[in-house]
Amino acid sequence: MTTPGLRARKKQRMYETVSEIAIRLFLEKGYDAVSVAEIAAAADISKPTLFRYFPAKEDLVFHRIADHEDEAARVVREGRGAPLESLRRNFLDGVEQGDPITGVSDHPAVRAFCDLLYGTPALVARLHLHLERSEEALAAALGGDLDARLAAGQIIAVRRILAQENWRRIGAGEPVAEVRATALGDAERAFDLLEAALPRYS
Repeated sequence: MTTPGLRARKKQRMYETVSEIAIRLFLEKGYDAVSVAEIAAAADISKPTLFRYFPAKEDLVFHRIADHEDEAARVVREGRGAPLESLRRNFLDGVEQGDPITGVSDHPAVRAFCDLLYGTPALVARLHLHLERSEEALAAALGGDLDARLAAGQIIAVRRILAQENWRRIGAGEPVAEVRATALGDAERAFDLLEAALPRYS
């Protein structure tokens, strides 16, 4: 594996630093109350420099979860078994480990970030694009034809709905251990249904 050069590492640090500064300001003041100029000033860079890294304000938030955009596709590409079995194992492992992407996390910082994400109309709208790209990447990993695109849409929807239900229950005050215990069974049933509906990928 090639080690990133100094320039690439500096660029990556800039992405991470500016994104974290922006998210901190959004959490403190609210997304709509914070201007791009304020973020640039807090990061000690100019607005044009900020826009070279983040073309849109929403990108400052989505940088934190950008690696999840093609997670399902990576699971399929790197899996040793059938696509749905690999995706099932991946989701169940995430539930067991409290991965925020499964909704099974009560860590205050995770809760605050997701409240920002799901509670801000502009970010909810941007989330749809994130999910569309996830579907496209997964469809390509499944073969790229119409059947693959239809399957990818169903799989991404199931993962999203499971995660949102877990998130809702924890937000309503259920202990995370109880949510985790039932989330495992919910995920098993959901993937059983997917395998029955999508035998080509089972």
